[in-house]
Amino acid sequence: MTPESRKWMKFRIATLLVFSVMLFIALFSRAFQLQIISANKLNTLAKKQHTQTLTLTPDRGVILDRKGEKLAATIMTDSVCADPSKIENAEKTSEKLSTILSIDRNTLKKKLLANRNFCWLARKIPPEQANLVHNLKIEGIFTIKEPKRYYPSGELAGQMIGFVGADAKGMEGLEFRYEKHLRGTPQKLTWSRDAKGKKLYPDMERNETVGNENYDLILTIDKRIQHLVESHLKDAVMEKGAKSGFAIVMEPRTGEILALANEASFNPNNFKSFPADSRKNKAIADSFDPGSTFKPFLAAAALEEKIAKETDMFYCEDGHYAIANRVIHEAQRKRFGMLSLHDIIKYSSNIGTVKVAEKLGKEKFYEYIKSFGFGDTTGIDLPGEAKGLLRPVESWTRVDASTIAFGQGISVTGIQLITALGAIANQGVLMKPFIVRGMVDKNGNTIKRFQPTRVRQVISPETAKRVTSLLTDVVGMEDGTGKNARIVNISVAGKTGTAQKFDFAQKAYSSQKVRTLFMGFFPAEDPQIAMLVVLDEPQRDRWGGVAAAPVFKNIGEQLLTCFKTNIERNPEPEELYPPDKDMGIKFVSAGNGGQSLVSPPLVNQTALKNQWLSPEDGTMPNFSGMTIREVLKKSKETGIDINIIGSGWASKQKPAAGMPLTKDSICTVTFTTGS
Repeated sequence: MTPESRKWMKFRIATLLVFSVMLFIALFSRAFQLQIISANKLNTLAKKQHTQTLTLTPDRGVILDRKGEKLAATIMTDSVCADPSKIENAEKTSEKLSTILSIDRNTLKKKLLANRNFCWLARKIPPEQANLVHNLKIEGIFTIKEPKRYYPSGELAGQMIGFVGADAKGMEGLEFRYEKHLRGTPQKLTWSRDAKGKKLYPDMERNETVGNENYDLILTIDKRIQHLVESHLKDAVMEKGAKSGFAIVMEPRTGEILALANEASFNPNNFKSFPADSRKNKAIADSFDPGSTFKPFLAAAALEEKIAKETDMFYCEDGHYAIANRVIHEAQRKRFGMLSLHDIIKYSSNIGTVKVAEKLGKEKFYEYIKSFGFGDTTGIDLPGEAKGLLRPVESWTRVDASTIAFGQGISVTGIQLITALGAIANQGVLMKPFIVRGMVDKNGNTIKRFQPTRVRQVISPETAKRVTSLLTDVVGMEDGTGKNARIVNISVAGKTGTAQKFDFAQKAYSSQKVRTLFMGFFPAEDPQIAMLVVLDEPQRDRWGGVAAAPVFKNIGEQLLTCFKTNIERNPEPEELYPPDKDMGIKFVSAGNGGQSLVSPPLVNQTALKNQWLSPEDGTMPNFSGMTIREVLKKSKETGIDINIIGSGWASKQKPAAGMPLTKDSICTVTFTTGS
C-alpha cells in the first residue's frame, strides 16, 4: 500500500471514529433528555393517550334539623354517557334511547355523530330508566353513578334550605350560604385504553381524591314545629283569601330560630318548575311598613327615658289630629279622648302614640329605633336579608316623626320585628338570630359550634318588664286588640298590626291593600317562645287582631298540646343570657305520647350526641332532656356527683349548665314525665 493510500485510510478511520463518537454523544444526549429531563412530561402525555378522566359533581354534606331529621341529603343516581366513536348506528341508537329517556331523537343523534370520545346524554335519571338503558347493551353507551341532591320533606322549609343547580353548587338559602362547608371535593372517574385506543370499560373505577372534607349542618330548626307552622299558615292564607304570608318562631333568650315559614309552594327537588318569586324567603327579604306592631318600641323608649309612665294621660283629639298639611286618624275611625299610655297601647291609638313620640323627641326616638336593630340587617345566617328603610333623622319632618310612631313611613323586615320583640322578652337584651347550631364531620366530631350572640342591652330589665305588662293586657284584657291571640292558661304578651300598603300608582296609602300582623311571646312571665305572623293582602278580615292573631293562637295552642312547657321555673337573671353558653329553651316531655319540643343540644346519632353534650373544660354539663340513665352516665364521665329528684326526663338542674365546676361539685337534677 502506498504512503498516499495509508494516509487516506487513516483519514477515513479517523473520520469514522469522530462520526461514531458524535453519533454516540447525540444518541446519549437524546436518551438522557427523554429518560431524565422530559420523563415527567412524556409520562403525562402517554397517560393522556391511554387514559381518560371525567370530573363528576361532588358530594355534599347533609342538612339536619335540631333533632337529627334530614332536611337535605345526597343520593346516588345514574347518568347516561356515550363514546360516539364506538357507535355503529347512530340512527337506530338514538331512536331506542329517545323512547327511554324522553329526549328528542334528533338531539341524541347529533351528539352520537359528534367527532369526540365522550358526551353526556342524560344526567341523574330515575333507576328504572337507567335499567332500561343498561339492558340495551349498546357498545359505546354506558351509565355512571353521580350524587344528586335530595330534599326528603319536599316543600318543607324550601325557601330557607334553598337548592343546588345542575353543577351541584348551592343557589339559594342555606345551600348557598354554607356552600364552602357543604360542598365536597369533586371526584374523578378514569378509565384506560389499549394500544388500539379501545376503552377498557370493565376497568372503570371511581377514584377518591384528597381535598377539603364537606361537613353536615345541624340547624336550630325543629322539623315538627316547622311543619306545624307551615300548615296553620297555609290554612290562614286560604281562609282569609290572602296573597301570601310568613311566620317566624324564635327562642328569644338565644336568638335560635325554631321555624321560619313562607306560604308559597316551592319544592327544591324540582326548583325549575316554580317561579322565581316562590323561591324568595320573604321573612327576611321583604321590607314593609310595620303598622301598629311598631308601637311597643316607642313605649319602651318613653318608659326607658322616663318621659312618661303607664298612667300618664294623653289627649287623643277625639279621633282627628292635624299636623302641618296632614290629618292623623285612628284606625277604623275610632274616637278617643284622654288615654293613659297603658290604654294607648291596649287600644292601639295612632294619635296617642303620636303624642308620646312628640314628647320623646325625634332624635331620641330614632336612637331607640336603631338600637332595636331597625335600619340594618340582623346578621342572620341566610342570604338575601334586607335592611328595611330608615331615613336619617335629619331629614324627618314633623309629619314623618308622627307617622313613624304608628309604623308608617318606615320599612322593616319580619326577622327585624321578631328579633326586636325578642329583646323585650329577653329583659332588654337584643340577640342575634341564627339558623345553624353547628357543623360536624362524617364521624360526628364537632367542627364548629355557633353560640348565642348578645348584640346589645337596648332597654333595662325593669323597662322590659313594664312593656311586657302592657303587651300582656293587649291580649289578656277583654277590650284589648289582641284578645284573639289568647291561649288558655298561658299568659301571652303581644301586639296587633294592620299596615296599609303604599299604592305607587295613586301615590298614597291604600285602604284596601294591607298587611295584617301579630307578634307576641309566651309565657309572659318566663318567655320561651316568640312568634310573628304576617298575612299579605287578606281579602277577608283585614285587621291584625282578627286575621293574624288567631293564627298565633292556633300555633301556640298546638305547641302546648303536643309539647308541654315548664312555665313554673323563674330563672335568676344571670341564667338568662350567660356569655358563650348554650341557652336551650326550657321544654320537657308532654307525656302520654307527646314529645319534647326541643331535643338536647344534639342530633339523634350517638356519635353526634356525645359531641354536642360534651361540656367545655371545667363547666357543668347540660343535662336538659336526658333520661336518668343518660344523666348518670354523663356524670360518671365528668366526675360529678348527682342528686336525683323525680322520674322521667331532666327538666331542671342546679347548678345551671355552664357554671364552673369545683372539686366537690354536686348537681341536683329534677326529672318529670310532663304530666
